[in-house]
Amino acid sequence: MAAAVIDGKAFAATLREKVGGEARRFEAAAGRKAGLAVVLVGEDPASQVYVHSKGKATLEAGMASFEHRLSAQAPEAELLALVARLNADPAVDGILVQLPLPGHMDESKVIAAIAPDKDVDGFTVANAGRLATGLPGFVPCTPLGCLMLLRDRLGDLSGMDAVVIGRSNIVGKPMAQLLLQKSCTVTVAHSRTRDLPAVVRRADIVIAAVGRPEMVKGDWLKPGATVIDVGINRLPAAPGEAKGRLVGDVDYAGASEIAGAITPVPGGVGPMTIAVLLRNTLVAAYRSQGLDLAEDSL
Repeated sequence: MAAAVIDGKAFAATLREKVGGEARRFEAAAGRKAGLAVVLVGEDPASQVYVHSKGKATLEAGMASFEHRLSAQAPEAELLALVARLNADPAVDGILVQLPLPGHMDESKVIAAIAPDKDVDGFTVANAGRLATGLPGFVPCTPLGCLMLLRDRLGDLSGMDAVVIGRSNIVGKPMAQLLLQKSCTVTVAHSRTRDLPAVVRRADIVIAAVGRPEMVKGDWLKPGATVIDVGINRLPAAPGEAKGRLVGDVDYAGASEIAGAITPVPGGVGPMTIAVLLRNTLVAAYRSQGLDLAEDSL
């Protein structure tokens, strides 16, 4: 029996509707819109697309979008000064500096300059520490989106075996922390894990976030496992194709025959990232004004 498809696009649309409703309530209570500032340095084509998408989604949710663009040659000090101004701006609730940055800028230094309470990407050391110790903070958008999909599909995750393939600060590590908070037994696997297929095969939940196209095969999976594929990779174009197709880190065709449920690529985790970014920005706005928000409902 083929695996059930976890429709991240539909879930994200519902989440964005909820955010829109709460954004209207915030505006009525605070007398202003919740605001997200996005900073783009340089003219990387992919980054430009992402920034445009985030700005459009922010406006559609009834929030204010502040877009700041610096040239690729701008000195690091100019970017740090801009971040400082945004930290101090009461109209800005969330700050997102689009990565990657040009080579002459220190990404860790720039991220560290963002006020933790406006760090809606959840990348600062302060928010990573809050997550690790169970304190309120902001969680990176992609892993939080993955957790939402898992809870919607499986309900209570307590006691489940989970394997996270990948140990990045953006996805792998925070994903593991979130699953630990939900009382899963968590293994973080990576490039040096011995007998990776055997490790994956014992998991009830598999999160693939390694950045290698179709690496996880169907026969790696425990029958009935729930698979969340974070990867998005473009294969080389075949003869006659204008561009190669997008695939995840999981061999979707093979995995669909074994798994109980799986996210597609595209249409799975991807749409969740921007939806959760909007959610985090709204939470930041409510916290900044001392207003009550049922955060668990978002």
